[in-house]
This record gives sequence, C-alpha cells and structure tokens, in this order.
Amino acid sequence: MAWSRRDWMLRGAGLAALAALPLARAAKAPVAFEVWKDPRCGCCQDWIAHMEQNGFKAKVYQEGNEAARARLGLAPRYGSCHTALVGGYVVEGHVPASDVLRLLQTKPAALGLAVPGMPVGSPGMDGPAYGGRRDKYDVLLVRKDGASTVFRSVA
Repeated sequence: MAWSRRDWMLRGAGLAALAALPLARAAKAPVAFEVWKDPRCGCCQDWIAHMEQNGFKAKVYQEGNEAARARLGLAPRYGSCHTALVGGYVVEGHVPASDVLRLLQTKPAALGLAVPGMPVGSPGMDGPAYGGRRDKYDVLLVRKDGASTVFRSVA
C-alpha cells in the first residue's frame, strides 16, 4: 500500500514532534542555584520555595550567609538574610524569581541582584503573617565595582 502525500506529511509532523521532545524537556530543566541561610530562618525557606515554584532547584547551606556574601564580593550595605549564587551571579535577599530569570536572560556585566533588608511583600516576606501588607522596594543591579542601579522598582 502506497502512502499518500497527506500520510507522508502527517507522519513527518509526528516524527518532528517526537524529535523536539528532548529539547522541550531540556528547556524546562530546573535552574540550579546555591543558597546560604540561617537554619532557623523561615522567610529564607519561603523564598527558596518561591524560587523552586518558578523553575529553580536549590542546594541549601544552613550556615548563615555573611561569610558567603563576603566571599562572593557583595558589600554588606546590600545585605539581607540569605545569599544565593545563580548562573555565576550573586542574588542577595528577597529578589523575585522573575527578576533572576531576566538577569540570566540578559546577562549584564554585573555582580548580581540585591534586595537589601527584608521588605514586607517581597517573595518570602509575603505570607499570611504580614496581613497583606506590601512595602515598596527596589531590586538593585550591583555592578562589579560595587555601585548599583535600580533593576526594577516594585510597588
């Protein structure tokens, strides 16, 4: 039995779809990152959960973050309660996953991103205990020379 042109096209499209499956799976592979935090800090764990819900996979070090922040070259003025390393960039504090993804896509010449302090309403600081309160805050792009610019303002 000979195949019609339509049969060839349908089977070819099916084979192309099958061939693309590994690429689709690879595109959805979690982005690995390391994070240093205090073992008693709940908001850090909530931020890690936020990151993992948005396509990241954490390796967590329960030893505090001050030494990691210093080792990675981030000035104390940008400090928060946890420090992460994602794709070669430092991510300090409660930075939204969407900003980390944008950082990884745009690949600026920078040290990384920081949300200094612990603003209420930021990822990990947004649970029911805060009663829906949301502080305005800036996600800072920290350059390698230590200066920073606003990467995104969150209202």
